[in-house]
Amino acid sequence: MKFAYYPGCVAQESGKELDLATRWVCRALGIELVEFPSFSCCGSGFVDEANEVLNVAINARNLAIAERAGLNLLTICSTCQGMLTLANHRMADPKVRARVDGALKPLGIEYRGTVRVTHLLRVLVEEVGLPAIRAKVRRPLAGLKVGAFYGCHLLRPTDEMGGEGGGDGEEPHSFEDLLAAIGADPVYYRGRVMCCGFPIQFVKEATANRIAGHQIQDAKSHGADAMATPCPLCHITLDAYQNKAEKAVGARLDMPVFHLPQLVGLALGATPEELGLPRHLVPTEPALARVRPSGA
Repeated sequence: MKFAYYPGCVAQESGKELDLATRWVCRALGIELVEFPSFSCCGSGFVDEANEVLNVAINARNLAIAERAGLNLLTICSTCQGMLTLANHRMADPKVRARVDGALKPLGIEYRGTVRVTHLLRVLVEEVGLPAIRAKVRRPLAGLKVGAFYGCHLLRPTDEMGGEGGGDGEEPHSFEDLLAAIGADPVYYRGRVMCCGFPIQFVKEATANRIAGHQIQDAKSHGADAMATPCPLCHITLDAYQNKAEKAVGARLDMPVFHLPQLVGLALGATPEELGLPRHLVPTEPALARVRPSGA
């Protein structure tokens, strides 16, 4: 199993632990990640709001690089997943395609539209398969109650995203299915399909922090010991900005937040250090202490 690896900006810089965990899990499961240093940012939150066609062209260039190598593209970021997938769809519009082709031609690049973009979550659930993952579990996460937090761009727009979360955009289940396969107890709560607030963090900070705080409170009130997300931007909001969220909602939250491959890696036998858990701002040790020893 081989993919063009698109880690996105956060996992290469402020959230390097997310990339670290992804590489560990992919090695353990026989997924080959091919790197392309020439990939650029997907433009979400900045370029896409200023110039839609330019944003499609940026992502068409990324897709063309993978296409030239004959590979489909794997992301570990819900937001990157959304931007790259939407670019694929928008290229179906002849007017958009003509403008994008014109922008890429001077670079000697052409995108024919053959690359499938898929998130690590879907690769694990559908291509590796839950039975195969279950068979490789060495440390079942029994006793750990985890609230999945999907992030907006993995689910919506529903028609374009093609069920990346399993089911529809309001009732996905693939993340919970994966959590159950590694022995954890999935926690269902309404906020798991809502926004984390990151898109407005630099416009209305107080509102963004209040949104994040409410989602964490929702997971906590339903019994979650920890949250897990497939999106680095959601990870930043829920973990790194959690102190701001606490002030916004006027309550202690103390909610450990994992990135998807970190939990999978723990279940497959990786150490917290190998997965970059010490880099988290909210300590993960209280959640890990809830994992029952095998046979207990």
